[in-house]
Amino acid sequence: MSTTVPVPAYQLPTGYRHVYSGKVRELYETPDGHLLFVATDRISAYDWVLPTSIPDKGRVLTAMSLWWFERLADLVAHHVVSTEVPEVVAGRAFLARRLDMVPVECVARGYLAGSGLVEYAASRSVCGVDLPEGLVEGSRLPEPVFTPATKATLGEHDENVSLDRVAEQVGRELAERLRRTTLQVYARGHGLAEQRGILLADTKLEFGLDPQDGSLVLADEVLTPDSSRYWPAGSWRPGGPQPSYDKQYVRDWLVSPAARWSPSSGEAPPALPEEVVERTRQRYVAAYEALTGRRFA
Repeated sequence: MSTTVPVPAYQLPTGYRHVYSGKVRELYETPDGHLLFVATDRISAYDWVLPTSIPDKGRVLTAMSLWWFERLADLVAHHVVSTEVPEVVAGRAFLARRLDMVPVECVARGYLAGSGLVEYAASRSVCGVDLPEGLVEGSRLPEPVFTPATKATLGEHDENVSLDRVAEQVGRELAERLRRTTLQVYARGHGLAEQRGILLADTKLEFGLDPQDGSLVLADEVLTPDSSRYWPAGSWRPGGPQPSYDKQYVRDWLVSPAARWSPSSGEAPPALPEEVVERTRQRYVAAYEALTGRRFA
C-alpha cells in the first residue's frame, strides 16, 4: 500500500524548514524554534490519502481547533502560541510550541460506532472495558469510556489497546492522566455540542509533555470532523449508521457500488466525484457553523 503524500508547494519565507508530512498536516520548523502546523485540504480514509482534496477543509479544521482550544484551556493547556503566520498559509495554520509527544492515540467514546462497534460485537467490550449486552450501532454508552490506541506509522492501522497496555508503555501515572484528561475533554465537548443540536459520538486526541515541567499539553488538532464523529442530534436513531457531519460520508461512498473499490483490494482508492467533494465540504462547514455560531467565510 502506498500512502505517500506530496509536500505542498507553499512558498514560505526564508528560514522555515519542512520537517514532516502527515495525512492532512504539514509541519515546519520556524526560524525562532517553534513549529508551524499547516492543515491542507487533503482527506484520508481507510489509511489512504485520497487523490481528491476538499476545498476549504484545512481552513475549517484550523478554525474549529482554535475555537475548541479556547474552550478547553481551563481543563488542559494547549500547544498554540500564535495565529500570526505567513500569508501563504493564513487561515489554515498556527504556531505551536515544541512538546515531547506521547505515543498514544487517546480516544473517548460516548456512543458505539466504528472500530468500537466491531470490537463490541466480538467480545462485548472495547479496549478491555466491559460493556452491557444489547447495545447496537449508535447506542449511547452507559458512560463515556477511554479506548486508547497505539499510534501507527503512515499507511498502517492504529491498534486499540487497554489502559494497562498504555501504562506499560508510558507509566501508570501518565496513563491515568491521559485517561482522566481525555474523558474531561470529551465531556466538555459533548456538552457544548449537544447544546447546539449535535452529538459528539467519539473523538481522538493527542497529547505532549512540556519539556520544562512535564505538564500535559493538548496538541495537534482537537474536536474537528477529522478526529471526531459528529451526528445531528435530531436524527439520532440507534440501530444503524447515523447521518454525520464528519468524513464518514466519504468512507461510505468509497465502499459503495458506485466507487467499485474495496479497502482490502490493495489498490489506491478512486478520485471523488464532484458531488461527493461538494457534499463533504458542506458537512465540514455545517459542523463549524453549528458548533461555533459563526459564519464560515
